Amino acid sequence: MSANALYTDLSGYYDLMCVDINYQAQSNAIRRLHQIFGNGGNNHLDLACGTGPHVRHFIGFGFNSSGLDINQPMLDIAATRCPEAQFTLQDMGDFTVDAPQDLITCFLYSIHYNDGIDKLKACITSACRALKMGGVFYFNAVDKHKINNALSVKHTAKQADDTFTFRSGWHFSGQGEQQSLRLSIEKTNAEGMQVWNDEHPMVAVTFSQLIALLEPEFEVHVFEHNYETIQPWDNQSGNAIFVCVKR
Repeated sequence: MSANALYTDLSGYYDLMCVDINYQAQSNAIRRLHQIFGNGGNNHLDLACGTGPHVRHFIGFGFNSSGLDINQPMLDIAATRCPEAQFTLQDMGDFTVDAPQDLITCFLYSIHYNDGIDKLKACITSACRALKMGGVFYFNAVDKHKINNALSVKHTAKQADDTFTFRSGWHFSGQGEQQSLRLSIEKTNAEGMQVWNDEHPMVAVTFSQLIALLEPEFEVHVFEHNYETIQPWDNQSGNAIFVCVKR
């Protein structure tokens, strides 16, 4: 099953799969960073917005928020959640906007969905082109050399008479520019069990590579992957928040 097929078939379960994510804390943290580094504007675009939970919070903060994704069923749910927002079916590797943006976000490591260095470069170029001067591009990322293939996360959730078990983990071969996100979803009810397994190809980079790609167009600040406090990256951890101010 392809990555797109998994999310299309299970788009109705996506929010259940992400039930443990603290969207409020993530959105609050980026709002605080935008208050420090941003240009004071409130035009906001969320890349790979999924079903729109981050957009919902930014609208609550007073932003003029919009979102894009490559999956129409996800966008349909997002439009129901945020009827006042505009959502478009676009690839974040090559997107356009109707008006210049002050803030572009890309949460949940979705920047890695650009499944090669060239597509990642194109995404950075698109974000720079879409931003006003002094606008900021925020995303979180993982350093490929810090990935432990043995680690994964798991959680269980119930919906009506169904019990779902979700597992996910990064995998990197140790060389090259591609890593993957491996997913497993089990659905159990009185009729038995269904299992979906999938592997999403993603771009693999080091933080030094990523900074080098960004610096021609952006002033780059890197912070610890902690949405409760604002702490500069310690140059050791493999997860970080990138704050990129358009020059």
